[in-house]
Amino acid sequence: RRAPETRFPGAAEDAYAAYLWARENAAEIGGDPTRVAVAGDSAGGNLAAVVAHIARDRGAAQPTFQLLLYPVLDHRRATASYTENADGFFLTAAHLEWFWRQYMGPDGDPAHPYASPGTAADLTGLAPAFVVAPALDPLRDEGVAYAERLAAAGGQASYGVYEGMFHGAIGMGAMVPSAATAFADATEALRKALA
Repeated sequence: RRAPETRFPGAAEDAYAAYLWARENAAEIGGDPTRVAVAGDSAGGNLAAVVAHIARDRGAAQPTFQLLLYPVLDHRRATASYTENADGFFLTAAHLEWFWRQYMGPDGDPAHPYASPGTAADLTGLAPAFVVAPALDPLRDEGVAYAERLAAAGGQASYGVYEGMFHGAIGMGAMVPSAATAFADATEALRKALA
């Protein structure tokens, strides 16, 4: 379900339900229930990260891996990259403000860790992660901070900052060379995690 018709935590709960379904039905569809990763870009990256948090908090198995492509992780929107790229390509500060209002509604708490996993107090016990952080993206610094905080909490996390790349460009490698590099790095990280 999507906002604004369904406000937070609807999408987060739906993503978690989909993750549980994938684990429970993996063998039936030719997969391995012990090797289920979560991945997403932008708001989908938020949901992928949130799935790991919910799974930990509810005592479910962690995903094998989190592949987070320019994820939305911090409701505060107070990073240097947010200011530097406020009027950048495809995603602007005004867009992000609007998206947050649609997702949270008038009564939602954007500081809730299932809305802003990058601000969660506890990042222990979460799946390994790779974060794609385009240099020209307002979300760059929150992605980097999340990966660094995951690693500091004892997890396995890495990230790449891709010069010349902007939000949403992961599939534009023919026009944005750094996007091709990001795509290759992301797929290699996922391949290794699922090996």
